[in-house]
Amino acid sequence: MPQDVQNVLDALSTITEPWQPHRLTSINDYDVKVVKLEGEFVWHTHPDTDELFLVVSGTLTIQLRDRDVTLGPNDVFVVPKGVEHCPRADSEVQALLFEPKGTVNTGDAGGDLTSELRELR
Repeated sequence: MPQDVQNVLDALSTITEPWQPHRLTSINDYDVKVVKLEGEFVWHTHPDTDELFLVVSGTLTIQLRDRDVTLGPNDVFVVPKGVEHCPRADSEVQALLFEPKGTVNTGDAGGDLTSELRELR
């Protein structure tokens, strides 16, 4: 069954809180999520899956134990499965995440920033 066209910027404009991923669409067994990021997240890993970040606006630093990776608009970075990381945004970042369905945002860390995937309104 065909799906409606989704606009990334329109979807991001509906998100009011940071670190609350919303499903933009799905493809095969993956969710494409839109999210706003601000502040420092939590150190965590995804033991069974890679995680792709695509920055739409702002500057995102993905802290790794051995280095920091800085992403600007239109930059893409894949955190390999099992690699501990901690995203940080000194000011608001808008981004897309590509992850298998059911992937928890805080990975193996859990805690207060764990958020169930939300649907766009």
